[in-house]
Amino acid sequence: MIDKKLLIRMLDHTYDLESWYAPFKDAVSGVTVSMAVWKPEGSAMNSIWENVNHLTYYKERYAAKLLGEPWENPLDGHDTFQLTDPLEDEAAWKALVDRTEKAQVRLKGILEEMSEEEMKENGVAEYLYHILIHDAYHTGQIMQSRKMQGGWPAKR
Repeated sequence: MIDKKLLIRMLDHTYDLESWYAPFKDAVSGVTVSMAVWKPEGSAMNSIWENVNHLTYYKERYAAKLLGEPWENPLDGHDTFQLTDPLEDEAAWKALVDRTEKAQVRLKGILEEMSEEEMKENGVAEYLYHILIHDAYHTGQIMQSRKMQGGWPAKR
């Protein structure tokens, strides 16, 4: 049995609804472009920008798949950790955050239109579980980066 309402609520929790952990939208709120591109010296850690680009890619790709649209992005998931926009460009950073919002709204809208049976038959629920876990994982990385930069409270 698929609980569509629960899945959509979980999607909200990972994006913009406070729960046991901070949602993505809180994690990127107030992030400047310099914070977004920062990496600790000698670290293999992904930047906030790279994490956001990566999360956005998967939401856009899955929404296109659900709608039967062609996917024309030449990158694969690992490539999305490479910056695709100019560094130190505040407008490009804000555009990526806006693109993430649009991807979230679009994916949620598609899911709301599906029946629980469609979600089950097409493997949508199982794939969505992975997106939810993936989003929470990378949101945690974003918060860790902010903590390392002194831009996230020690206790929240």
